[in-house]
Order: sequence, then structure tokens, then C-alpha cells
Amino acid sequence: MKQYDFDEVIERRGFGSIKWDFTEKYFPEKDILPMWVADMDFRSPGPVIEAMRKAVDHGLFGYAGVPESYCNAVKAWMKKRHNWEIEKEWMVYSPGVVPALHMLITALTDPGDEVIVQPPVYFPFFDAIKCHNREILENPLQLEGSQYIMDLADLKQKITPRTKMMILCSPHNPIARVWKREELERIGEFCLEHNIVVVSDEIHSDLVYTGFKHIPFASISELFAQNCVTCTAASKTFNLPGLQTSNIIIPNPDLRKKFKEMEGGYGFASPNIFGIVATEAAYRYGEEWLTQLLKYLQGNIKFLSDFISQRIPGLKVIQPQGTYLLWLDFRDCGIDQAKLGNFVREDARVALEPGFIFGCKENGFERMNIACPRSTLEEGLHRIERAVAQLRKN
Repeated sequence: MKQYDFDEVIERRGFGSIKWDFTEKYFPEKDILPMWVADMDFRSPGPVIEAMRKAVDHGLFGYAGVPESYCNAVKAWMKKRHNWEIEKEWMVYSPGVVPALHMLITALTDPGDEVIVQPPVYFPFFDAIKCHNREILENPLQLEGSQYIMDLADLKQKITPRTKMMILCSPHNPIARVWKREELERIGEFCLEHNIVVVSDEIHSDLVYTGFKHIPFASISELFAQNCVTCTAASKTFNLPGLQTSNIIIPNPDLRKKFKEMEGGYGFASPNIFGIVATEAAYRYGEEWLTQLLKYLQGNIKFLSDFISQRIPGLKVIQPQGTYLLWLDFRDCGIDQAKLGNFVREDARVALEPGFIFGCKENGFERMNIACPRSTLEEGLHRIERAVAQLRKN
């Protein structure tokens, strides 16, 4: 069994990385350690790299289709990892989950319709709704104790006859919740009762930690499946986002037809050949890499939690149940909350993502990406520690 070295520091500058090459564009302060963009600083699994190398050596990069072997690999992965039986005809290729969200909103709702989101949540959800002249209906998650929960009572009070869609983030980004079956059931029954279609973004579904289990929304019941579109990809799991390949799973033939017609209208006829090759190889041969990755990420979480509790007074971690994205609570650190972003970048010299871009109405939260070698994580934490200590001294 091959042992992967997640401690290896790989130089990413000079290869077009948004996180590393473009950090100064977005964060003009000098010597910033980037811990923001949601990709990993780890190489993808060896079998994926070998499959892509074989495709390169072939030397022909014409238009590609989606082969039967690819569909079978996706089906087998969903069955083994999530106990979800899917059919080939349910799968629709898309160049990414975010483009799919734009097309789904356009295909399944009308201008002026309301789309439910649960902030703090992945900010492209807001953009996808607004740019197509739909209305955002916010159903904020509530922080109770040390964890966030859904507020169905709030949702019941807010919906109108124009509420037509809910975008569910499962597992949730940025708060790293893995929803329980009973939570998903309550939402699913509510949406069925009110004729609200569910678009479930499950791109982080493979990144779930010990003691928790991801449940595909559409796997809960046939009724849920017929009222749901599930957005999946190997991109977060195996660090492949630049290959722009995702699988949109739609059991309902009417919903599927509308989406495919909309996608065809945008000219997305042929997939990225490298995305197809890499995704199939990842799902066929990448499970051992993922097992080792999850163990390493859990080690990073423990390292971070111990470091913060011992050395950064006031800083709290919303303990993650999944994803490699951590939601940090700076509210008790003695920082002017209105200036938190500047403090993190200019004083600590770490690039995180501020809570307000995720629709968080309360100042004091930042998102950190911990999918990096432990030495990088340690350096980021030391920078924050020194900045907080200096602030308290002043």
C-alpha cells in the first residue's frame, strides 16, 4: 500500500494558482500566507496523475464524450461510499457545480421567484440568484452553543407563493456541518409540502470525519429524489477543481430535460477530456489516498484546536464535521470587529475569507482552509498568535 506524504511542501507559485499566484491581486499586502481558496496544497492521487500522463502521451486532444466506463465508476463510487444507487441516465455532465447552479436557477425558476439559501453559506449561491433576477430568501442558520442548526420555524414564516427553489449545502460550507438524516427529512418534507424544488450541493460529500456520515438528500426517499437535483464532483475530494468537471444527478426526467435543454443552449456539449480521465481514475483508484487524506486532515484539525486553545486566547473554532474549511470565531479576541479583515491580512499576514461574504450578519468570523501541510498550518497559526498577542499588549 502506497503511503502518501501530505507533509511535503510543494511550490505552487508560477503555475497559475489563484491561491498562490494571484493572492497579491486580491490581498495587496506583502508576504501574505494564502489560506483562503478552497483547493488543497496536496498532489492528487498517483493513479490520477498516471491516467492524465497517459492521456498526454497519447497526444490527441479532440472533442470528448462521456464513456460508459466513466458512468460506471461514478455509479460504483456513490454506491460504495454513500449507499446510493444511481442510474446512468440520471447523470448530466457539467463544467462545474457553480455553472450548473446558474443553469438550474434559470431552467427551473422564473424571474422574480424566490430561492432559499441558509447563510452563512458559499457566496456564489447569492451571485447565481441575483444575476438571473431571482430573489434571495435567507433562512439563516443559528449558532446554538458550539454548533449551527437549521431554523425551520423561520423558514415557515418567510416563504411565499413565489418561493420555488432551495439550495441546500450538504455538507455545509463554510460551517462544516454534516446534516443528520432527521434534519434532511424535515427540510425535504417541508419542500414537498410547498412545491419547492431542492438543489443539493454535495460537492464536499466525501470529506466527512470519524463519527459523522454524509447522507445524499435524494437517497432518503423516492419522493425526495423526484424533487431534487444533486450536484456532485470529484474536484474537492481529489483536488481536481481546475479540470472543471462535475456530475449533476437528476432522477426526475422533467427536471433533467429542462436542465439539459438549458445547458445545451449555453453550448456545453463536450466535456474536458482531462476532467473525464481524472475523475474516472479518482473514483476507481483513489480511495486509499482519500483514506489517508482524511486521517491527515483530522490531524490538522486537532493540531489547530490544541494550538488555539493553548496559545490564542479568545479565538474559538466551530468544530468541523466535514470539509477542509474551518469557521473561526474571533469575537472574543479583543479585535475591532469592523476591522477584523484588515487585522488578519495586515497584522497577521494571513489570507482568510471574511464571514460577511458568506452572508454572515454578525462580524467576527473568518473561513480558513486547512488542506495544507502541517508546517504551513503551523506558520499561519503562529502569525495569528503573534498578531493577537501584539494587539493585547497595545
